[in-house]
Amino acid sequence: MLAASAEQQQSADRFQPLRRPAARQFHGQDLTPDEVTWRPHENSSAIGWHLGHQAHVAHFMIRNLTAAEPSPDPELDGLMDSANLEKFRGALPTVRRLTTFRDTVAERVHARIGDIATGKVAAPTQLTIVVTHLLTALINHEYQHDQWISEVRADNLGHALPPDPASDRLSRIDGYLVLNPYA
Repeated sequence: MLAASAEQQQSADRFQPLRRPAARQFHGQDLTPDEVTWRPHENSSAIGWHLGHQAHVAHFMIRNLTAAEPSPDPELDGLMDSANLEKFRGALPTVRRLTTFRDTVAERVHARIGDIATGKVAAPTQLTIVVTHLLTALINHEYQHDQWISEVRADNLGHALPPDPASDRLSRIDGYLVLNPYA
């Protein structure tokens, strides 16, 4: 087993505070199951769909770029795919199932990043580069959907939002919170 280089560990550690943007808006803390599944209109997606889609994308990106592994919930794969038109995104799983799906994907992502950071993979240096860019893409994808969730929460459901995460690598571009790892 290879020991993690300082650069590999730094790469994994620097994203730790930024990994869970949507978590600040979810976990059933202040949204009812009806609010999680409510859709502003037929051609929009419910908050629950966005939360499931975030995990779906994270699973597929990690799986396809760093580790082949089965889906934690294959029945959700088709539903959470953005290739489906919004009008076909109505039949969502329960909040419990959605939460389990998100938690399982998050655990797998963190475990794979940990394996890469500690050199427990065949090509740790190459995968460190891959996962650094992958995490940036995943985080920015989460923030993209987080923006829509925020607007529905505030404008349609009357829920206040916690403040944005604090980091010198975060800024707003075109109204979206964006991670810039080069800042």
